[in-house]
Amino acid sequence: MLRSSQKKNVIWLILVSVAVRIVVFMFGLYQDAHFKVKFTDIDYNVVNDAANYVYQGQSPYLRDTYRYTPLLSWIVSLNQTVGWFHFSKLIFILCDILTGLILLKLVNYNLTLGSCWLLNPMVITISTRGNAESLLCFIIVLFLLLFERGYDVLGAIIFGLSIHLKIYPIIFALPITVYLYRTRKRATVKIFLVGLMTLLTIVALTLVMYNKYGYQFLDQTYLYHLYRSDHRHNFSIWNLLLYYDSAGTTDSMIAKFAFLPQLIVVTLIGAYSLWLPNNTVTTSQTNFEMLINVIFLQIFAFVTFNKVITSQYFIWFLNFIPIIVQNTTISPLRWAIIIATWFVTQALWLSNGYKLEFLGQNVFYPGLFLGNVCFFMGNVWILGQFINDVKNKFTITLENSKKIQ
Repeated sequence: MLRSSQKKNVIWLILVSVAVRIVVFMFGLYQDAHFKVKFTDIDYNVVNDAANYVYQGQSPYLRDTYRYTPLLSWIVSLNQTVGWFHFSKLIFILCDILTGLILLKLVNYNLTLGSCWLLNPMVITISTRGNAESLLCFIIVLFLLLFERGYDVLGAIIFGLSIHLKIYPIIFALPITVYLYRTRKRATVKIFLVGLMTLLTIVALTLVMYNKYGYQFLDQTYLYHLYRSDHRHNFSIWNLLLYYDSAGTTDSMIAKFAFLPQLIVVTLIGAYSLWLPNNTVTTSQTNFEMLINVIFLQIFAFVTFNKVITSQYFIWFLNFIPIIVQNTTISPLRWAIIIATWFVTQALWLSNGYKLEFLGQNVFYPGLFLGNVCFFMGNVWILGQFINDVKNKFTITLENSKKIQ
């Protein structure tokens, strides 16, 4: 139970976070109406156009560059139903706030940690511009909360929904399995049930979409990302190779197999909790913290090694920062170095990206390439810091449990 004073502070934090989002949203409306550079995310326009086709009873894939599940266009078709272009932004903002409320709960209503999401300028900007990533973030923290509370079947259904929306959450399957094995009675039965319900959800949604939109749904929603060769707005170490590859006259294998290093690293990290002895984590809560930490490491590695990285991908791991910072063994000075490394390497890339996009200068090599390399190496170093942090957290937990025994 929250104390009266603590409850007031939590309410104030929520009200301030809502107010800030309303102000930014209203400013976005003004900027869209009066400035040449629009506040609204370009992807929101794409999804809205696709939703307009859906509203007319047609396929969302009639809109070029629509690469998402039809489910997203169904949601955004509320714009046409209500008759207001910006309506779906309110849905994404609501998901953003609900994500913050769940995170507040998971960090025991620590206002400082909760503010890492609720008052995060990047998070606020992404949702108010109409980017749908906040929807996926909400769904991910929701199924994690359901697993933590023991609602395994419902958690499995929501987990399956997250994989349908964006296939990458499938990488969480191994750490979730380990978590269930360590925390559930009749663990084998529970794991089978969760796996079955997750699979049934994915299959059901896939069949519905395939029946309605055919092979184009599979190709544009999932298969496209295997051979995607996007060299614009891309922080990835693969950027220059993809740029040269896009100019080739023959079908290159680079884009198709660039995911292999990523797959290896993410799988090894997913198995991290398997390396720990069974008595390393002694309570359900500690096991849940282990699950969150390993999933965070997976997402950070997934983004770092991905062949396409844009700023909106950062939100995938930012929603776990409040939990990661909790009980961290990283010193304040090292945190400052981590944050500085992350922002400085981004700034190096963005300075060259500006020259390319706005000044029309050909800075792919060496400028942009060096920016990609620095960003990649900086993120690999940061990933190593986070891995050591997780290792230290649960080594301390093991030592404390032995002292108690």
